[in-house]
Amino acid sequence: MNRKQKRLSIIAAGAVFLAGAAALVTSALREQIVFFNSPSDVLAQPLAPGTRVRLGGLVEQGSVERGENSAVTFAVTDTSASVKVRYVGILPDLFREGQGVVTEGVFSPEEGTFMADTVLAKHDENYMPKEVADALKAQGVWQDGDPVPGVGQGGKPNEAPAD
Repeated sequence: MNRKQKRLSIIAAGAVFLAGAAALVTSALREQIVFFNSPSDVLAQPLAPGTRVRLGGLVEQGSVERGENSAVTFAVTDTSASVKVRYVGILPDLFREGQGVVTEGVFSPEEGTFMADTVLAKHDENYMPKEVADALKAQGVWQDGDPVPGVGQGGKPNEAPAD
């Protein structure tokens, strides 16, 4: 073998090694990847039991019920469908009705309830998942960056526009 062939064989061996490492990482992460779903998506497609998903949308008005030992039940909606969520733990400070939220957990089809182990509250449209923002805009709910009509940033009522 001359120098050119040795160099080419080293480069080929390195490429094979990197491709193998990438395949191993991808197969290992496949179990850990969690995709975002809206309530309509979760109800439309059957999920295998134990499949971890992220459910995002708006906390439905009047749906928050606080129970014992920091248990909270609320509904997440994309205005066309709604999913009941059960969470045990301390909710984020920004959590409130009408606000954007992303929950992570598993869907229990027997109970029809999403069992969340993580709740993330979003303070403005910059953090709203694109799918939910597009669905809200299409339904006319999203107005001037406010996910809930009549409520501005920080949960304060919108002021009348100046003439």
